[in-house]
Amino acid sequence: AALLQDAWKIQDRYRLSFWDSLIVAAARSASCRWLLTEDLQAGQDFDGVTVVNPFLTAPGDLPR
Repeated sequence: AALLQDAWKIQDRYRLSFWDSLIVAAARSASCRWLLTEDLQAGQDFDGVTVVNPFLTAPGDLPR
């Protein structure tokens, strides 16, 4: 239930679709630093989870 509530908050705050919000909420819940996707804006930060387009950024280019 907490994950769904977080997803709804993300949806409202960032104006994402519910499904994208759920993915971001799951990444935040798992303490991920990066979210690899081509569907969201590369470089966008969702309170500590940064979107990375895997087709534009090589793994070695990610900050450690």
